[in-house]
Amino acid sequence: EKGYETGEHAPGVKLSGCGAYKAAHHIIKTHAKVWHSYNTTWRSEQQGMVGISLTSGWGEPVDPHSQTDRDAAERYIQFHLGWFANPIYRGDYPEIMKNYVGQKSAQQGLGTSRLPTFSVQEKTYIKGTSDFLGIGHFTTRYVLQKSFPLLQPPSYHTDPDLAELVDPKWPAPGPNWLYSVPWGFRRLLNFIKTQYGNPLIYVTENGVSEKEQCAQLCDEWRIEYLKGYINEMLKALNDGVNVKGYTAWSLLDKFEWNKGFSERFGLYHVDFRNKNKPRYPKASADYYKRIISANGFPNPGEVMA
Repeated sequence: EKGYETGEHAPGVKLSGCGAYKAAHHIIKTHAKVWHSYNTTWRSEQQGMVGISLTSGWGEPVDPHSQTDRDAAERYIQFHLGWFANPIYRGDYPEIMKNYVGQKSAQQGLGTSRLPTFSVQEKTYIKGTSDFLGIGHFTTRYVLQKSFPLLQPPSYHTDPDLAELVDPKWPAPGPNWLYSVPWGFRRLLNFIKTQYGNPLIYVTENGVSEKEQCAQLCDEWRIEYLKGYINEMLKALNDGVNVKGYTAWSLLDKFEWNKGFSERFGLYHVDFRNKNKPRYPKASADYYKRIISANGFPNPGEVMA
């Protein structure tokens, strides 16, 4: 979306309303081809697994008693996670996504939907091409219905007819998009369990960056973030979600998209100004070390039911 819709990220293509859909369509088909290639050529010998890693926030209805808000929250998750996961686990794009993009394309005078279509053969070929689901998750939004005027240019951002809100009470220790909302993680994992037949899940990314470098490497907010999110993942495990592994994002400070080295997600601080790039553990490194040594919280009192 940022690479082919808004052009913020490489390769910097700005094709509003269609670029991201086309790019995703190719990604899904090529993913399936790689899976089948491994399945037929290497699996019997290597006994390995091929999956896909998808990043998604959680969308919570502003008013859970409002059907309109619940529908908007459903569109949020389907236009993010479902966009890629639905074809792989259920054989096609989410119906709500096809309906919304199709209707808007028709209203915009286009002969076909801006969302590409899979042939019957492609649907069969793509469905089931994941031995596990990798999940990257960072934050949550409140969601409500919002209609956009038809006169403005088509856009992936306006297609689902929704607005995103945040609670000002949510901690925001990192960039302006990343709020700490641990309970959204458990809800996302349970959604995956229900929607896609409880697949094997590896959490491939979960963490928070910092707005300002802490001279003493005392990133207490990252410790609180990790504690909250890992705790909610443990609750999801108790719910029966098939989570097999968890990876904090990230081991080291590193090059972060168009933010370069200015946005630091690492458990280890990297001094980029020094030609040897020395690395120093932040407080979160020691905390995370204790969690993975114990394969859980070293102090059970930290875990809230």
